[in-house]
Amino acid sequence: MPQIFERSSNALARMSLVLTGLIVIALGVTLDQLQRSPWVTRQGQRPDQPVPFSHKHHVQGLGLQCQYCHSTVEKSSYAGIPPTRTCMNCHAQIWTNAQLLQPVRDSWYTGQSIRWIKVHDLPDFVYFSHEIHVNKGIGCESCHGQVDNMPLMYAQNTLQMEWCLDCHRNPAKNVRPTSEIYNMAWEKPAEDKPVWCAAVADAAGVPTAQSVSCTRTDPGTDAAAPKPAALLKPVSMTSGAVSAVQFEKFTSQDELGHFLVQHYNIRTPKDLMSCEVCHR
Repeated sequence: MPQIFERSSNALARMSLVLTGLIVIALGVTLDQLQRSPWVTRQGQRPDQPVPFSHKHHVQGLGLQCQYCHSTVEKSSYAGIPPTRTCMNCHAQIWTNAQLLQPVRDSWYTGQSIRWIKVHDLPDFVYFSHEIHVNKGIGCESCHGQVDNMPLMYAQNTLQMEWCLDCHRNPAKNVRPTSEIYNMAWEKPAEDKPVWCAAVADAAGVPTAQSVSCTRTDPGTDAAAPKPAALLKPVSMTSGAVSAVQFEKFTSQDELGHFLVQHYNIRTPKDLMSCEVCHR
């Protein structure tokens, strides 16, 4: 019986197996990189909005606070898109004939909401609460980037699950004093820029985050005894005013973060990474 396959068929078979393996690996790597690319995550992209709203102009230029427009950020799961009347509080008196603001005026006259395009858009199956993050010491800049430097809004981070888990595995590296949540220029503690914080025992009816007060100004070594938690409020690091309590000096984010995690009663990384935290 004649031989069906030539002797060289063995080499061809081996080569085809190797080639198939390389193709599968290359396809896997390509798909992995694709799902992390801006084409999928829309990271860094600036969508065309009905009105080219500039956060840089309004926040850095005019000094508007985040809460003025995003009024529900501290008490709701969503930050909230400002209604047209918020815009008209100012623009009923200034730039009243600007062509760029015609959609705002049309919305005001007709009662129809402006159709903004969401820049930070999570999947429908993911539950994210702004309230708990803001009140537990996660600053706006940590997720949204330095919005006060953005003429047009874009996504600073991917918002993918691996990015969320990176923080949930070690929240201490991102937690800051709650008085600095809206400070876009917040700098982590360093040897030449330490942070002093003081905490008192938890009190009934007082949020845990309000039991901590921090400052960039050295309060001295002879601080008086701590005040009751109900009287202790977070203070701005730029004010220099501090309560008469015993302060502890921090020169690294790791030290400060673990201190705040403890006193803010933030759950352990194991609890923070459980599925029901995000998937309801």
